[in-house]
Amino acid sequence: MSLHEDAVRVLKEYADQEELRGLYLDHLASHPDGMWKPCEAGHVTASALVIDPSRGQVLLTLHRKLRMWLQMGGHCEPGDATVKAAALREATEESGIAGLTLLPGGPVRLDRHPIPSPCNWHLDVQYAALVPAGATAAISDESLDLRWFPYTEVSEVADDSVVQLMRRTLERL
Repeated sequence: MSLHEDAVRVLKEYADQEELRGLYLDHLASHPDGMWKPCEAGHVTASALVIDPSRGQVLLTLHRKLRMWLQMGGHCEPGDATVKAAALREATEESGIAGLTLLPGGPVRLDRHPIPSPCNWHLDVQYAALVPAGATAAISDESLDLRWFPYTEVSEVADDSVVQLMRRTLERL
């Protein structure tokens, strides 16, 4: 199964955000290259909110280009077998934490956001990643900073997309 086919399967199984889910599926039906960064009409990305429920905190990265506190995530790569694997790879690379596990049940939410030309949109499939006990984060080259935030402080530093991702993650926990 190709990554494109996996994304279609994941989105068909996702039972929330019906209108946005339909937009993603229409995009992939119209764009065989819709998983990849060169697709100028937009492309699917994968991300994960790194969360430590035992400490009541989430790990956010200060994105180097956007200069915003965000969940870990980014572009799919040819070696990614599934969207889920892409999200886990991105979360592991950007957090420096080995042994992350994705919260069961598939994506937590979808988020479509504009990006600068030549591409137009990121169609982000968002998961949540649980940290193993005793995990230590390590900043990557993609970040300006990496920091744990208590749930109550996320809305003070991050945009509504991250806040909604955290809220839905906590509901699923």
